Amino acid sequence: MSRDHRHSYVFPMPGSALLRAWREGYTLSTLKRDVMAGLTIGVVAVPLSMALAIATGVPPQHGLYTAIVAGAVIALTGGSRFNISGPTAAFVVILFPIVAQHGLGGLLIATLMAGAILVALGLSRLGSLIQYVPYPVILGFTAGIGVVIALLQLPDFLGLSDVSLGDSTLHNLVLIGQALPSLSMAEISVGLITLAALVTWPRLKTPVPAPLVGLAVGTLAATLLLWGGIEVDTIASRFRWEFEGESGTGIPPFAPSFTAPWHFPGADGTPLEINFALIQSLLGPALAIALLAAIESLLCAVVADGLTRTRHDPNAELIGQGLGNLVVPFFGGITATAALARTATNIKSGAFSPIAAVVHSLVVLLAVVALAGLLGFVPMAALAALLFIIAWNMSEARHFIHTLKSAPASDVWVLVICFALTVIFDMVIAVAVGIGLAAALFIRRMAQLTQTQRLATPTTGVDFPPEVALYKISGPLFFGAAEKAIATLRAIDHNVRIVVLDMRDVPSLDTTAMVALDALRRELGEQGVGVIFVGLQPRMALKIKRAGMHREVGKLTVVSHLTHAERVARRWLSNAS
Repeated sequence: MSRDHRHSYVFPMPGSALLRAWREGYTLSTLKRDVMAGLTIGVVAVPLSMALAIATGVPPQHGLYTAIVAGAVIALTGGSRFNISGPTAAFVVILFPIVAQHGLGGLLIATLMAGAILVALGLSRLGSLIQYVPYPVILGFTAGIGVVIALLQLPDFLGLSDVSLGDSTLHNLVLIGQALPSLSMAEISVGLITLAALVTWPRLKTPVPAPLVGLAVGTLAATLLLWGGIEVDTIASRFRWEFEGESGTGIPPFAPSFTAPWHFPGADGTPLEINFALIQSLLGPALAIALLAAIESLLCAVVADGLTRTRHDPNAELIGQGLGNLVVPFFGGITATAALARTATNIKSGAFSPIAAVVHSLVVLLAVVALAGLLGFVPMAALAALLFIIAWNMSEARHFIHTLKSAPASDVWVLVICFALTVIFDMVIAVAVGIGLAAALFIRRMAQLTQTQRLATPTTGVDFPPEVALYKISGPLFFGAAEKAIATLRAIDHNVRIVVLDMRDVPSLDTTAMVALDALRRELGEQGVGVIFVGLQPRMALKIKRAGMHREVGKLTVVSHLTHAERVARRWLSNAS
């Protein structure tokens, strides 16, 4: 191994966030802070986990299992002290189609595959990948996800009957429109009452979480309607469970237990059969899950750092997210990543370390074991109202509109295209096209910075003979700019015998540029014109040498400054005469 450790591989340390908190001094006082924060987040996580699982197309207990298992594993092995992980709204648009096509079992296997990809990303030290996703792309697909989530909740909010939504937004709109005659005023009333509570409660500035109050108000409204002889759809009426010979409605009152992901049912209700075709069909969704999980968790960690003036380890965070998603499918949990709203609440509640996230998982576990029967009374319309609020917050409508008004036209186009593709097709296509467009626009901007101009020799302070043409190239010479920059050099006067290229302001040179320079050198050589490169950085001089452009008297050389170029040019002209 080289003695220069700057380029040596450093193994990311899983659990680095917990270790840093411990080294800072973990006391009884900090434990109390973590416990209080964990209690608050746990109360918030229970309704959110149920709602997000239902939005994904699976029974609510699987969202709770995700918060219990993945929330604890990721906290203990990740690189952010404050991230709270569990089911998140961003995944709904990816996971819903997987459930529709492959069932719960397919979703768990895709989650397992995504976990392995995330671990590989962390071990490869690719935690900085978030820097390469442009803001308009992120804003576009998150706003689009918000719209899709809201659309998926309309049947429950309106009480529509016999609506089986799929993975096509346009088709779903048609199905909802056709089912509108079956809407239920009772369901709408419960949804509106819940929505009103969710919107107004935060203005009271009380420590009681708005989701808890909103669902409690919605449940009370549904109970009053039931006393009046009007039934509304609830978790208990929608979902049934069977476990080791026992059965019931709503949420099973048991802690998550170990079960292999492939033993869960597929889309047809029978256990999945693991084969190459299934793995191949789930590979694309797994890559999408891993990409979104990386973006979501690292963005969350960056925001947490800004709120607390701490620093996270991005590679350890990716490993932690990967381990959480590797473990959680074996306990019936779905895809997990860091949730920004829960993380911000964790920080505001005074958390000190990842122990707060572990406490949050224990609170959710206690709710499952002790309160499963009570949670079954929660109306589906109330959960839909909660998801409307989540969708609105996720869409960042104010930032979206502000960006449309203030951003450059190219960024606005990227934003709008990503938004439209997310809503009409899916997030994977939106992100791929968005990053491609942003990259193309960046290349275009960089190409515009690269210029070639002929200089009048008296302005340089160097007295070149009349037979010498001096050109200055400024900016990076890469595949998007090389041909345009070098095309100018092909139109030289007939009396010119030597071309001097001042390349002191060229910071980089790629293979396309070297090929173009070599072609130019050959064309000029056939016309009897020599080429002198001036100011090439040593690494670029080595590149052109390796590309086959060797020094040859009267034809090609590399010098460090213009005065040296003048002496060489006069010597070549003298030898030629």
